[in-house]
Amino acid sequence: MSKVYFIGAGPGDPELITIKGRKLLDSADVVIYAGSLVNPALLKGIKAEGYSSASMTLDETTELIQKSVESGKKIARLHTGDTSFYSAISEQIEKLRELNIEYEVIPGVSSAMAGAAILGQELTIPEISQTVIFTRIEGKTPVPEIEKLSELARHRATMVIFLSVGMIEEVKGELLQGYSENTPVVIIEKATWKEQKVVRGQLKDIVRLVKDAGIKKTALIYVGESLRASEKSLGKESKLYHRDFKHGYRK
Repeated sequence: MSKVYFIGAGPGDPELITIKGRKLLDSADVVIYAGSLVNPALLKGIKAEGYSSASMTLDETTELIQKSVESGKKIARLHTGDTSFYSAISEQIEKLRELNIEYEVIPGVSSAMAGAAILGQELTIPEISQTVIFTRIEGKTPVPEIEKLSELARHRATMVIFLSVGMIEEVKGELLQGYSENTPVVIIEKATWKEQKVVRGQLKDIVRLVKDAGIKKTALIYVGESLRASEKSLGKESKLYHRDFKHGYRK
């Protein structure tokens, strides 16, 4: 029986797909891709039949996969970023299990990681933050009460907020329940795309920054003291390379 490959396409730059993902994409007979999000450059030169899922329902994509499998075709289901969060693969996999269709997940580069690379920094800085929270504000998709932004903000960890820039006033209000108004923020629109925008500032100014930049969607919000590391030296070193730190590979 044919197999379905769920592939993380990366954040946008066509060179940030994994080698394995690229090989599977090139060898596929059918490619179902997130048409509103995937960079069209990723589809150039493929031999497969291509189908945008932007206007399709779950039942329609499942039916297309089932027919393709029955015809002995290799299917690539191309998602943006990494498949491990906000990719909606779980509901698709449930359908495939019901149909006894074999599948495999190929991880990708998350836009959250790409954004950190654009800033040229770690999100975990010794003595400042050793935790990164990936989350979103409640919108059409409900969020558990204990995971509200206001609750998570109380940790004051580094936070990367997806799918929320369109509700930026609500985001600011909830974040101020934990972070100070002077906490650094960065908004990155379309990370790694040619149209990429990077906006820096403080939490107190986040609404104005977003509106002045004309950012309405497809953006990440970074917040936390760790973000200062890409603007100035914080003098916080890890133990790993410290001259006085000994371990199994360095006496």
